[in-house]
Parts: sequence; C-alpha cells; structure tokens
Amino acid sequence: MLTTAPHLYIRRPSPTTAEFTVTTRPPLTLPLRLALISLSAIRVLLTLTILFALYARFATPEPHPPSPSPYPLLTTLLTHLHTLYLSSSGQTIARLVAPIPSWPLAAISACLLCFTLAWELHTSESLLVLRGLGIQTSTTSGFPWGSWRPATRFIPTEKIRDVLINEAFRGFEVRYYLVVVVEGEEDVVVVFPRLLPRRKIVEAVWRGVRGCLYETPNEGGMW
Repeated sequence: MLTTAPHLYIRRPSPTTAEFTVTTRPPLTLPLRLALISLSAIRVLLTLTILFALYARFATPEPHPPSPSPYPLLTTLLTHLHTLYLSSSGQTIARLVAPIPSWPLAAISACLLCFTLAWELHTSESLLVLRGLGIQTSTTSGFPWGSWRPATRFIPTEKIRDVLINEAFRGFEVRYYLVVVVEGEEDVVVVFPRLLPRRKIVEAVWRGVRGCLYETPNEGGMW
C-alpha cells in the first residue's frame, strides 16, 4: 500500500523538454495519506521516547523543578522534561532503562534513532532532457514527512556521445538499464541506478530521450 513497483511518469512542458520519472510512490489517495500521517506520528513518538529515555538515564533529574536560565526556550524545555519525568509514564520509562548499562543503552538508542530517521519509504529517480542544453539526472529518497534534497548531475549536450540500453546479469536475471556515454569519461552514467526499472520502462525512456534530443518527441503518459 505504501510503495509500489517502479513505474514511469512522463512530463513534457514543451516540445524540446521532457522529464522522465521512475518512482515507487503510489498515487496519494486518501487512505494512503492517512497511512502516511499515522506512520509519521509513530516515528515522532518513537523518536521522542528514545530521547526521553536517554534524558532519564543520563541527566539524573532533580526532584524539584529546574532553576530559570538566561534562555527562556531552554527553561521551558527543561521544565516540560521534568514534569514528564515525574509523571507515571516517565517514571515507568526511567525504571526500565535504569538497569541497562550506559554504553549498550547509548548504542541501542543510536541504532533505533538511525533506523527511525533514515528509513526510506520510497525512491524517485528522474531524467530531465533539455534539447540544446543537456540532460540532468536526479535521485530523491522519500520519507513520510518529506524528501531529502535530491542528488543531481547535469551533463551538457556537447559532452553526450550517445544514450544506450545495456544489459547485465543480476543474479540469474537479465536486467536492462539506460546509460549515457559521456565524452572524456571511462565509466558510463547509469540512469535510474537505484530502481533499475523493467525493460519496458527503459525502452520507453530511451525512445523519449532520443526523440527529445534529436527528433520530435512522442506523446507522454504513464507506464
């Protein structure tokens, strides 16, 4: 429900411009939006719980409220943490983490935080073609609350020697992938390297790229 098999979207803002996007993100229907909101809430709750467990284990809060500091925001934060620590839920968390040695607790918390914050929900990779200028590849990792800044690369038209479809073995399976041969570089640039979509999508993008670069492009759509 939250992800799908890689599929292709084609957008043509003008006859000389085309954008090919391969993504595992399904259409944002109402059930999917509700699921993403729920998942985001769970992640936030888990992150705050881990951080509070570290606070309860290492900060050794005093039984009385914290003294005011020159920084109002810090004072407010410490006051809320102290109130939460004295609550029944806070005391339960404090009792659970108290017997755990410091280093194992820190390591487990770091692993849980990395998993919670860095787990990718979906991936989108795109290829933007600008006739007379060049092509730009982009990869974006998706999360329930948004996306990281995409990793992009622009290749000028004068550096593009050819756009080809290669094939390679991946285990016992033959995979087809799109590559750009760049002048002056020994290695080719693989398009959609993370998703490696199926052959039908690769061929559609190859035709569209060559059509946009050198000929009149065909109509766009979704595969």
